[in-house]
Amino acid sequence: GFEILTAPWIHRNGLDATIKTIKGRAGEKPLYISFDVDGLDPAFAPGTGTPVPGGLASWQAFELIRCLGDMNLIGMDIVEVSPPYDNSEITALAAATVAHDWLCLLAIKNGAQKTEIGKV
Repeated sequence: GFEILTAPWIHRNGLDATIKTIKGRAGEKPLYISFDVDGLDPAFAPGTGTPVPGGLASWQAFELIRCLGDMNLIGMDIVEVSPPYDNSEITALAAATVAHDWLCLLAIKNGAQKTEIGKV
């Protein structure tokens, strides 16, 4: 089954509760994440087909993805990016950051060394 966690729910309950809910629901089962850019507030992602005020800030989305690295992640998609609606390209940048963070999690799970930014 699946469960949808809406932006208002996340705002009310916070990131810690959101992460706990996701981990509690999925457990060790395979987890597929569908990241809908519409879930971000239009201030952070105006280039989408259905912008809705009150969404997540981009930092909240990044933090959610980064906190799922210890789960049995099997796949992810990022949907609803529409570059023609965003001349500033911040929507594409947010989506690319989510994809980058996801790929980093997969690399770490497969043995890549985790380093701090700025450290060699």
